[in-house]
Amino acid sequence: MKMRNFICTLTGALIALSSCGQGNGARTAAEGSAPATDSTRVLVAYFSATGTTRKAAADLAQAMGGTLYEITPEQAYTDADLDWRDSTSRSSVEMRNRTYRPAIRRTDPHMADYDVVFVGYPNWWNTAPTIINTFIETYNLSGKTVIPFMTSGGGGIENSENDLHSAYPTLNWGTGKLLNEYSPESLAAWKEELGL
Repeated sequence: MKMRNFICTLTGALIALSSCGQGNGARTAAEGSAPATDSTRVLVAYFSATGTTRKAAADLAQAMGGTLYEITPEQAYTDADLDWRDSTSRSSVEMRNRTYRPAIRRTDPHMADYDVVFVGYPNWWNTAPTIINTFIETYNLSGKTVIPFMTSGGGGIENSENDLHSAYPTLNWGTGKLLNEYSPESLAAWKEELGL
């Protein structure tokens, strides 16, 4: 009788161990079918003072399968701050002094989790707002592909790209885009072009 109980117990244990092993194998196979290291991880970081760049960034993040991250100033910009016709407005003062770095809210975007970082901004004085410099200098973008995108009421992205490349020559810059007019199809084409 003792021998029979022993054999039943041993058989039950072997069946349980066999099931555990199959479960682990199935989990490994599922993880192996789409490992995180085999896919490009995308962050879409943006600054938007009026909401235009925010919409473009949200559409871009969806198209690229990326995570959306807002670059938020510690002190929000008011309409008076954004009055480019007033030489004493906050944005005018910041843009006249290209070394100015507006403070941003330090929320951790977990930069180490991403391979490609899109950086979006509105066109201010034919270049990127200085808050973009604050972002770039705050977080470690080395080893990542950094791709600018801009929204603009007038003017292209080329000047801002040149300024960013000159200011941060060691970063791996991808070719940016002006996202004033775009469609799901054009964003999908850009994604394919980038190999994402």
